[in-house]
Amino acid sequence: MLRFTMEPRRDEVRARVRKAIAERGPLAETLSEVSKALQTLPHHTGVYLYLLRGDALELGAHAGRDTEHVRIPVGTGICGLSARTGQTVVVDDVKSDPRYLACNLETRSEIVVPIRRGSVYLAQIDVDSDHPAAFGADDRAFLEEVAALIEPAFP
Repeated sequence: MLRFTMEPRRDEVRARVRKAIAERGPLAETLSEVSKALQTLPHHTGVYLYLLRGDALELGAHAGRDTEHVRIPVGTGICGLSARTGQTVVVDDVKSDPRYLACNLETRSEIVVPIRRGSVYLAQIDVDSDHPAAFGADDRAFLEEVAALIEPAFP
């Protein structure tokens, strides 16, 4: 499993996220700043923030590689699985997971973390990496922390 010493960078990301939330700008601007901050981490090749709108996820902001998946039905792909179950989903090898919706051929692993208010699923953080098994327990805990930090930005 790929491991980076990232705590100093994570501290920088936390600071940027807290600043974006404190500025209380429009949601789209806040999410854009969060995605840009997260994309600075070494193994994050694409960061996508999807908002739950009815029975689909809609791309609210992203940094890194573009995606054609701007709307994903709940239950479809790894993102849709997270929205359906309300859980964080980690896929170590997307090429061996038939649920994966390919954004690009270089992606090897993915993590999707819900942003919730209580039991209500509001949105999600979706991070792709070109490295297999790039996301461990520390990455999951960090992204779940970021999800909790940005929850107040949602109406």
